[in-house]
Amino acid sequence: MFNALTVDVEYWWCNEFLTPYLPKEKKSFVVEATELLLDIFDKYKLKTTFFILGKVAENHPELIKKIHKKNHEIGNHAYSHKPLYNLSKKEVEWEIETTDELIYNITNEKPVGFRAPHASITNKNKWILDILRGLSYKYDSSVYPVKTNLYGIPNAPVDIYRPSRDNISKHGYSDDIIEVPLSAIKLFNFYNANLNVPLGGGFYFRFYPYSIFKLGILKINKENRPFIGYIHPWEFYGDFPDMRIPLLNKFEATWGRGDKAINKLEKVLIDFKFKKICEIIEKY
Repeated sequence: MFNALTVDVEYWWCNEFLTPYLPKEKKSFVVEATELLLDIFDKYKLKTTFFILGKVAENHPELIKKIHKKNHEIGNHAYSHKPLYNLSKKEVEWEIETTDELIYNITNEKPVGFRAPHASITNKNKWILDILRGLSYKYDSSVYPVKTNLYGIPNAPVDIYRPSRDNISKHGYSDDIIEVPLSAIKLFNFYNANLNVPLGGGFYFRFYPYSIFKLGILKINKENRPFIGYIHPWEFYGDFPDMRIPLLNKFEATWGRGDKAINKLEKVLIDFKFKKICEIIEKY
């Protein structure tokens, strides 16, 4: 079975829990970090989906051209990385449309996939999917069927589905936009609430020992659904500046980064097969 290990191309300081502690001057290594991932993907002949932050596309168009020329899929990751549930409808429209235009101007191709920063689409702002429908997007990959303080729709399906316009945690119309949820392992239902374990990526990719991460992907594939994961370039390259931040925040931001993350990534690419999301959804 083919899976998708996607890349959210954004700056290291886009972590919401780091915002109150950021230094005035921030050194970006997004180009170097993304090129490192591109080299690893070339080594294993992987073509995947890169969700591009608008600010990165604006500041580093040559990087986006390079990703595109290597035949990876380019998706929209909004512009500023602000959680979309904190923005007005007009602001969200601007974020999506501006990034859409930036990507088109660089690649001469319109993105068909979207991922909200911080998985920040819920039933409270489900109208965002109407914006995507209006821009002819084929799929969204913003739903995480788990519950955390920052994101998550725990009752959403764990498999790829077409969300209802009335309730995005329910199946909808067969000709509607496709939702590609970030992967979680479904444990059981307790008082009509799903208890799911997040596996998708980011901190979870860095936190789990590889043996556990591998077993999780195998379990998902055994259920006849593709694993949909995500990583960030900053997790594999560069050092965070010395900041006074709470230990829990520091742990989440720095655990398992650098060479450890690279070693784990290479094991994943050896053990499993991957495709772009636009190719995975063809059968749905």
